[in-house]
Amino acid sequence: MIAVRAWFPTLIYSERLQARGLRAFNAELLDECRRIRDFDEAGRAWSARSYPLGYTSYGSLDRLQRFSSTFDVLRQRIDPHVASYARALDWDLRGGRLEMTDCWLNIMPQGCSHSFHVHPHAVVSGTYYVDVPRGSPGLKFEDPRLTKMMAAPARRARGRPDQRAHIEYRARAGDVILFESWLRHEVSANPVGEERVSISFNYHWR
Repeated sequence: MIAVRAWFPTLIYSERLQARGLRAFNAELLDECRRIRDFDEAGRAWSARSYPLGYTSYGSLDRLQRFSSTFDVLRQRIDPHVASYARALDWDLRGGRLEMTDCWLNIMPQGCSHSFHVHPHAVVSGTYYVDVPRGSPGLKFEDPRLTKMMAAPARRARGRPDQRAHIEYRARAGDVILFESWLRHEVSANPVGEERVSISFNYHWR
């Protein structure tokens, strides 16, 4: 009989968006991301106040799947991944569906970061990587139990990955990462001189 068992897992999904054609699709997305940044005067102003050094369309164009046919194709290709993730979570949708409601782009030049946060009201959130220069930061997740540990001793620095307080998923162009929206996550400051380009999104249960 096993004396110690793991319960209440936190599941994070990471997979290639598609088996073929990623380079051409990402080139099309990257061109459109830069065109949107050039067009989005309100978003550049919002980013100057709330996203230092970088650009995000979060404060201006946050439903890009409805604004752009290219982003809607991305949505169509992410949908099956979200369905797979929901099955892994054993969710009973009770006849409902998971629908992408928000989708925005992020361009992080050197020095730009995004501190720990959650995505309120959504159920699944995620990131798709469009262009990731070598040395760019990944996506760091925080153990959701940290606030409950009170006087617990520190964990060993070289302990098992599933017992660490934080875990970082490497950013790689063409990868989609999904997580439950309540899970705190961050992107550390970009240390390289090239722009890290990603697309973030939320799914709601309808």
